[in-house]
Amino acid sequence: SLYVSEYFSQSAQKLSFYSWYGNAKLFHFHVPEDTVLLRWLLQASRGKGPECTDMEITVHFRYGAPPVINPLGTRFPANATVHPSYNISVTLSSTVQNTTFVNITTPAAGEWFIAAHLPEAVGRIEVKGFSTPCPYMFQADMFVLRLTDMPVLEPGVAALQTVSPAKPLHVKVFVPKHAAGMQFELRSCVTSEQKACAVRVVLGSITLPQSFQRIVTCVGNVNCSLALDSPPWEKWLQIMVESLGTANASASMEMLASFTVCRPGSTSSFFNFISLNQSQNGPRPSSRGADGSSALSAGDTSRNMSSQGSFCVQSQPVVREDLDVVSVRYRLLNGPSVPVNSLSPTLLLLNLNTGMDSGGSLVVNLLLNKTSLSLANATVAACVSAASPVLSLNATHNCSTAFFQGYPLSMRTASAEATLIVLYPQTDVWFLSLQLICPKGQGECNTAEAKVTVFAYLTPCFNDCGPYGQCSLLRRHGYLYAGCSCKAGWGGWSCTDDTKAQSVGVQNLATLLLTLSNLMFLPAIAVAIYRYYLVEASVYTYTMFFSTFYHACDQPGVAVMCIMDYDTLQYCDFLGSVVSIWVTILCMSCVKKIVKYVLFVLGTLLIAMSLQLDRRGVWNMMGPCLFALIIMIAAWVYQGVKRRQCYPSSWKRWVFYLLPGITLAFIAISVYAFMETNENYYYTHSIWHVLVACSVAFLLPPRDKHKKPWAWSQKLTCRYQICQNDREELYAVT
Repeated sequence: SLYVSEYFSQSAQKLSFYSWYGNAKLFHFHVPEDTVLLRWLLQASRGKGPECTDMEITVHFRYGAPPVINPLGTRFPANATVHPSYNISVTLSSTVQNTTFVNITTPAAGEWFIAAHLPEAVGRIEVKGFSTPCPYMFQADMFVLRLTDMPVLEPGVAALQTVSPAKPLHVKVFVPKHAAGMQFELRSCVTSEQKACAVRVVLGSITLPQSFQRIVTCVGNVNCSLALDSPPWEKWLQIMVESLGTANASASMEMLASFTVCRPGSTSSFFNFISLNQSQNGPRPSSRGADGSSALSAGDTSRNMSSQGSFCVQSQPVVREDLDVVSVRYRLLNGPSVPVNSLSPTLLLLNLNTGMDSGGSLVVNLLLNKTSLSLANATVAACVSAASPVLSLNATHNCSTAFFQGYPLSMRTASAEATLIVLYPQTDVWFLSLQLICPKGQGECNTAEAKVTVFAYLTPCFNDCGPYGQCSLLRRHGYLYAGCSCKAGWGGWSCTDDTKAQSVGVQNLATLLLTLSNLMFLPAIAVAIYRYYLVEASVYTYTMFFSTFYHACDQPGVAVMCIMDYDTLQYCDFLGSVVSIWVTILCMSCVKKIVKYVLFVLGTLLIAMSLQLDRRGVWNMMGPCLFALIIMIAAWVYQGVKRRQCYPSSWKRWVFYLLPGITLAFIAISVYAFMETNENYYYTHSIWHVLVACSVAFLLPPRDKHKKPWAWSQKLTCRYQICQNDREELYAVT
């Protein structure tokens, strides 16, 4: 045997703390055919800074689709089927790097996925730039050992094979379409020492999180066999034989694989495709063939019980209609209702093998027409399975194939509807089998028939994540998949878990706090107008307006009102906040008016540019603040040196205005930078609004002593006025 080793690698990704599926970093690999050994090389590392602590990384594995994980322990939507993912933990403790190997023998060929994430997120809102998070990196590499000349078993032909004691024997057989069963036999097994042999036979490949390999141990010269029901159609089935005898004795044996073929009966014809684009309620074309014989319609075929006896299944034609990314609708050519009887299952094929369908949710909804079922106690059993259909629902009531555990559904007169949601369905051809079952035996069901309406579709997010979630399309290289990001305390895969959900009253309270707290800018606006700072008052009004409506639009629940685009509101809110700080500090510096207004305009333009580059960067706020503080301190020092006394010179100004304003500003910055979390955001951020607005009212400098208070009668009437020249303090009559 000739073995070839191959190596596949993907770039490392920075891990995130888990709060929704988008935080999990996905790795996508393709395992080639005839792989006998798969080895994952998992490399995890962390930074060396003091902020880096011991960390446990969870790594999930799955075959055929991204892993379905639930680190937060939330509830899945009703009717959803979930198999716990296979996962391991990689710990970073004293070392800054960890290397872990995971070996899988005889892995299934096809798509494999790995998802890695850190523990649950603490929920603290970190301002970009105030703290440096520790980088945790993860990289997955794949080594495969592939057999280039794996022996092939021909169905129905016995093949002589030899198993050496050093390594197992790998053979494969191709399973044809419509195979109802497979029989594998091991004959005439003898060792090189002419003794009774002992071997172990493993049929099938390993898939995660569930593996359904079939194992049989053969001891002695007695023939042993293994039967499989519904083996995977149109796939290579790998068989491994290991010697359990002595270390230097090989074993020879005959292998025989035979199949039981299922003869399908189909209700499709050429005329179905002619009527595909016509109205289902309109007239259909004639079903008479060219030779004068008539083709049976769906109803005629279901009623012709004598002809059905020779078929093991009745296939219904299904058309796959691609709608969008990870969005598919399945249309039945003979109408949404399919006939179901007891003699043979009705089979529908749902094609999900394009390689881009595993990132959504497969939804199958069945509705029983009660008037079509004449037997009150009869049950319509259904099974959704991958790779091959279930062909014996009436005999075993078991929804399982050779290597796949299907998803059972049932309908009866009392409960006529059944729904199934398969989260991240694996890449394969899926089948829906339906059959009528009677509790007293099949005799009374021979003439009975039920009509079942079938709706099947693939959607990125089930129910579009509901009213409290947002469906996000995620990408890893060229692979697309979807996930739900929940809000307002809701959780779960589709945002259906209301364990920690906020009530409508709490949502209204949060909206009122975040919006009405901006009204605390009214005192600052009044003080600015009273002291003739009209430009500053205009900036505060702008900030109050856009902050109010931005937070009204930013709410996660039902109490939401958006007067314009969300991104526009957010940008205007951030711009107004930073410009308000900029003009307030420059106003406190008491520089000449022409210089102050030039700095107002120039600073606003630079702030607008920096916010467009990085809206949430801490230096967008700290940069203008520090520059304005430098200007203010320089102006105050200049005034103090010029007057030979402390500036401002009034102790009352320091005690009753500056110190309270500075204290409020520092408390506001501390709350904003270090205390906000997802849970307390609505009241901590409201406190930020109140503190900033109050500090502005305290920090604005007093009115120029040469200017009189607002006298509205003098401003609105026409008369002689005394004008003041500030520079020479002279008065003239005009």
